[in-house]
Amino acid sequence: MEKKACSFTGHRKIKDGHRSKISALVARSIAYAYSHGCRTFYTGGAVGFDTVAAREVLRFRISNPDVRLVLLLPCTDQDKYWTAAQRSSYEYVLSAADEVVYVSEEYTDTCIKERNMHLAERADILIAYLGHARSGSAQTVRMAENLGKEVYNLYPTLEKED
Repeated sequence: MEKKACSFTGHRKIKDGHRSKISALVARSIAYAYSHGCRTFYTGGAVGFDTVAAREVLRFRISNPDVRLVLLLPCTDQDKYWTAAQRSSYEYVLSAADEVVYVSEEYTDTCIKERNMHLAERADILIAYLGHARSGSAQTVRMAENLGKEVYNLYPTLEKED
């Protein structure tokens, strides 16, 4: 089977009603992508959905050692204004990732958009947590759709369960 890739994109803020269910849904999405040949999983490394996705990939990798987690980060200091708890979680994911790729050494006006394009370009499947159309996640989804990628948005499923 051809090795494929899956990327994640989603909001930094996870809706209160979704918090208790999102990890299980992401885990099922990873299993789906894996069953369709995905072995490399990309996240953008931000707080919120990206962190949930990265942690679930790491859990999945325990029983599936052929899985790789790659962090595609906009810049080296993206955690500059994060809380201590957010930074601690980020450092764990950074240390456990198989590879870390930085778009830019420092923050620029375009580094996040470039990171989003990399997420879209590298994905065969894009798994999103998208609840509103004016966001970086929405931009990433549009990029992936324009490239003809499979896109699955978990947000509507969580809304139905809410």
